[in-house]
Amino acid sequence: MTQELDYLSRCVAAGRLSRREFLGRATALGVSAAFANSLLAGAARAQGPVRGGILKAGLHSGGSTDSLDPATYTSVVVKSFSYCWGEYLVALAPDGGLENRLAEEVGSSKDAKTWTMKIRKGVEFHNGKTVTAEDVVATLERHSDAKSQSGALGLLKSIDTIKANGDEVVVTLTDPNVDFPYLMTDYHLVIQPNGGKDNPAAGIGAGPYKVSVNEPGARYGGDRFANFWQSDKMGFADQVDILVINDNTARISALQAGQVHMISNVDPKVVDLIKRVPSLKVETASSPSYCCFNMMCDTAPFDNNDLRMALKLAIDREEMVDKILRGYGTIGNDFPVNASYRLSADDIPQREFDADQAKYYYEKSGHSGPILLRVADAGFPGAVNAAQLFQQSCAKAGIAIEVKREPDDGYWSEVWSKQPFYNTSWGGRATQDQIYSTAYLSTASWNDTHFRNEKFDKLLIEARAEFDQDKRKNLYREMGLLLRDEGGVIIPMFAQVIDAISDKVGGYAGFRDNLMNGYAFSKCWLTA
Repeated sequence: MTQELDYLSRCVAAGRLSRREFLGRATALGVSAAFANSLLAGAARAQGPVRGGILKAGLHSGGSTDSLDPATYTSVVVKSFSYCWGEYLVALAPDGGLENRLAEEVGSSKDAKTWTMKIRKGVEFHNGKTVTAEDVVATLERHSDAKSQSGALGLLKSIDTIKANGDEVVVTLTDPNVDFPYLMTDYHLVIQPNGGKDNPAAGIGAGPYKVSVNEPGARYGGDRFANFWQSDKMGFADQVDILVINDNTARISALQAGQVHMISNVDPKVVDLIKRVPSLKVETASSPSYCCFNMMCDTAPFDNNDLRMALKLAIDREEMVDKILRGYGTIGNDFPVNASYRLSADDIPQREFDADQAKYYYEKSGHSGPILLRVADAGFPGAVNAAQLFQQSCAKAGIAIEVKREPDDGYWSEVWSKQPFYNTSWGGRATQDQIYSTAYLSTASWNDTHFRNEKFDKLLIEARAEFDQDKRKNLYREMGLLLRDEGGVIIPMFAQVIDAISDKVGGYAGFRDNLMNGYAFSKCWLTA
């Protein structure tokens, strides 16, 4: 029986037998579904990458105003597509370490103020130009320039000088930062010819696919780049085809119909339905990604911390994890760090739903009348339902919430970071310093709650220079408490990554963020 199952599983991997047929024969042989699936996974790994075909995906959170300029990225679609056509200095590895990409070596001075990156030789841009240290310098210059409005600006504020020295890039910081290499994993920092200063939205990079289709809000496509420097490990499909499908139901329908091979951001409430389809597989992974409701700290009535505290106490976190995430996640505590991060504190008191305390702070704030909350499922799956649960729990504390549903298209350009109270979500970052620097540092361009706290900023700078891990952990703990008690972000839950793929896809290994942290199109292949 074992030999027969091994043979059948290899047939599936080679595309000569469907997953459904294999499971049917395995059941007839008295084998459990779990064991049968493990045989399939092993066979797929043994089979190895297969070249050819068009790898298709349906992604959420794309809009007609999206651009291929990496500095402007806000949506999952363009971010994911950037890992097809773009290349980075380093990438985050599944074990939390770093994978050298264009930077084949990274080193620092003893005080962590001067960093040297040796740029890999012989790497080619899609326009035929060789990637040089000067291109890297220009890229970092552009993203650290306030005029670019780059989403990475907050990360690069501490850069003093950037210089090319042969095939090396030397970066000098105003203050030490022991995590500097991790900042280079930020998805905005695609290395472009002349840093993208000439035409940042041209989509010319050094990644495994050349841009062939660029239809914002509709479709993106890429053709395999023949001269990609790492073609033995990435870029197996002849083409990648990404459809923007913001509607959750439509994405699932496209996957079931075979129109796409993988989809992102599966709504937890339909996970069990997808699992019943033999040709489909649900992929989940623990993640630092979080769903939140943002209050602008400098805009009335949210410039009153008593009101902000009332709303934080009036949300039922357990209920949201149970009803919105269906258990595919954990409760949040109003600061953006969970156990996925190194040096995360596990002794910060968990904030819980407390109608009496919420009512106390609400009355103390002096506010009266309904509070307008703008929401869209573009922010995170189930956001509208989550807002309604929030509305109901607030009512128990005497707080009136008016929920206004906004259209998904245009949500990131018209609502996010512009309206005073709205829902959003954040993907995790490589380090605590990175998420805090990107979203909560006073000078960060993506500070979408307008939280500005001098003490918080000082602690962040101090933590960057601290080599002692215990001391650094305590600094991060203090920052978490400050944001939790004075910030404008309400984080009821951290969501697991939930993607769904066809059994025709090989090489999938999820971690941290949707679609293998963006690399699914580059590292996966079609088995048939």
